[in-house]
Amino acid sequence: MTFNDIFKSSFLENISSVSILDMVIALALAFGIGIFIFLVYKKTYSGVMYSSSFGTSLIALTMITTIVILAVTSNVVLSLGMVGALSIVRFRTAIKEPLDIVFLFWSIAVGIVLAAGMIPLAIIGSVIVGVILLVFVNKKTHKNPYIVVIRCDNHDSEAKAKSYLDKNTVRCAVKSKTAQKGFVELNAEVRLKDDNTDFINALADMEGVQSAVLVSYNGDYMG
Repeated sequence: MTFNDIFKSSFLENISSVSILDMVIALALAFGIGIFIFLVYKKTYSGVMYSSSFGTSLIALTMITTIVILAVTSNVVLSLGMVGALSIVRFRTAIKEPLDIVFLFWSIAVGIVLAAGMIPLAIIGSVIVGVILLVFVNKKTHKNPYIVVIRCDNHDSEAKAKSYLDKNTVRCAVKSKTAQKGFVELNAEVRLKDDNTDFINALADMEGVQSAVLVSYNGDYMG
């Protein structure tokens, strides 16, 4: 074994396996599309509290996926080792919004497609997905469910308030009821006939009704 054989390393031989130009182009496109995904996420977010760190992670995830796939496509042996390494990774962060999973998968898919060299597919596909999300997620409709919280003095005022809701909404379903001495609290899921919410003002002015609150409701009732 010669002196050169001792310092000979297959690691150094892989330096030129991916050209600098390919890396720069792929990462620049990944960054650009990642910014687009981030802006779509920010525009379509409808949760309680917006997390800027999650939006930033979408950009980073797109670029990191691109780096990983570039490495995998350049070496078959490395791809097998990468599968084994990634199989032991466990992510335990809870995904609270179902739509967040869509954005995570979108970022990963774009990174894979870009690293595979399918640039038109990544760009055109991202634009189409982004437009669809902007149209459908931001679409507001009066058919969305609401929760009405009514606080009444007694059973008679509760019955009047419930009858009023039945007449002024498409659907009214009682979700919970709290009865204590001096008041009755009623939580009902309603669907409005139109975008007009003035009926809640008239409901609050009814005799025997202490207060009436209308709250946007995402469909997951927590009793």
